[in-house]
Amino acid sequence: MAAWRLVRKGARRTRWSRGCGSGCCSSVTTSSRGWLDLFGAGDVGERLGVDDGRAARRLADLHRREIRHVFARFELRRAVYGSRAGQAIEAVPLDERLRLPPGKNSYLLQDGDQEMAMEKPFVHVSTCLSRILGFRQSVHTLERAQHAMAKAVEALWAQRPVPPAEQEGKILVCTADGKAVPRRGTATTPEGAAPPTTGGRRPGTKKMARLGSVYSVDPFMRTPGEVLAALFRDAPRAPPPARPRPCFQHVRAALQRDELESTAPQVDTLFGWMAAQVRQRHGEGERPIGLLMDGQELLWRAGREHLPDALADITEILDLLHATSSLWEAAYRFHPTGSDAACDFVKAQTPPMRNGEIAPVIHSLRWLGTPHKLKGKRRDELERICGDFNHNAHRMAYAVYREHGLPIASGVSEGACRCVVKDRLERSGMRWVMSGARAMLDLRCIHLSNLWEELITFRIQRESQRLYPGSAANDADFSQPLAA
Repeated sequence: MAAWRLVRKGARRTRWSRGCGSGCCSSVTTSSRGWLDLFGAGDVGERLGVDDGRAARRLADLHRREIRHVFARFELRRAVYGSRAGQAIEAVPLDERLRLPPGKNSYLLQDGDQEMAMEKPFVHVSTCLSRILGFRQSVHTLERAQHAMAKAVEALWAQRPVPPAEQEGKILVCTADGKAVPRRGTATTPEGAAPPTTGGRRPGTKKMARLGSVYSVDPFMRTPGEVLAALFRDAPRAPPPARPRPCFQHVRAALQRDELESTAPQVDTLFGWMAAQVRQRHGEGERPIGLLMDGQELLWRAGREHLPDALADITEILDLLHATSSLWEAAYRFHPTGSDAACDFVKAQTPPMRNGEIAPVIHSLRWLGTPHKLKGKRRDELERICGDFNHNAHRMAYAVYREHGLPIASGVSEGACRCVVKDRLERSGMRWVMSGARAMLDLRCIHLSNLWEELITFRIQRESQRLYPGSAANDADFSQPLAA
């Protein structure tokens, strides 16, 4: 992946193998060293004006700095300016001219490191790149660099331009869910006390993160038979109709707690971001908005509190897959798990639900509870399922949703949200501290939203303005080579 990044960035290196025998690597290193030598030591004279109007003087000795970029590892010897030796350095013209980052690793190297870390464990990134580049980066270095890069994510979301209206779909869809992140560190049990019961899971090993997605899509008209075929693989299936592609699908995650360990801050963060997306992309009220989620009342309440319903009609839709899973749960109250009878039961109850006829489904479930003589826990579980259907009936008008081409299942966004956590943070043996999990979630969402290049450019500009506020490189019409 790092080699691919170099080709795409336009870095002029034709081979990556160390010790290839052709002399290409040594020639690349020599040419890179020569390119850096062209900039000299950054000596601009005895005196240099600094931001507050004073003139800092050039210190007697050249100061050394190690630079690691994608070609090799170099040491720069550069002139520095300040009041006197031993005091803080006030200006380094060579660093400013090359727009060097605060640490040793160049921006392009950080880019390659962290994009690879979006898919691979840090130790794999360290081992792979050390073999390619000829120097090793510790796992701790990669983790700290990720924390630094993630600090730019919030600012990027706040200043992103609105997607072009002509490229958006006709329907705007918002969805949210929760995913558990394995946490490092567990609560301790006082000596002599019985350990708390957690259903077979060690206490304190998971922290719930909230994930959301916003995208636009064109209406997708389907017949009841096509919906049934999508739910049951053995149903008669014609060639599936072509689905419209989601447009500008953006994913966001939040993993925050307040002093009371409440998840309220992360819910506010996530739905505040979704509300900002709706305000920007609703299309002057002409684009209908669908809020598609499962049955968590906490999320529905947050949607009502945050989403700007004054801008457009917001249609609440209970995910059909979630509703169907509740039917399967009810089926196992009457029939053995995995049996054909349970499957036939769900197939019989799905058509009325698919048509938005929820009252008959509830009546059938309660009526079947009598001949099957459900008692105790099994009866309570059936009543809970019926109660959930009754509570969400106004979100289950699937026939009406189909007529208007609205999505009724969250497969598009559910897949994106799930892979944010599952494909990277839930691998075997992985445990995360909160700050590390937050940084990884923030960058994974940027990566899955196809905003990685935008983040890298934004971060370089942001750090350049912070480190070198008076540099001409911060002007919009100024361009110069960036050290690799």
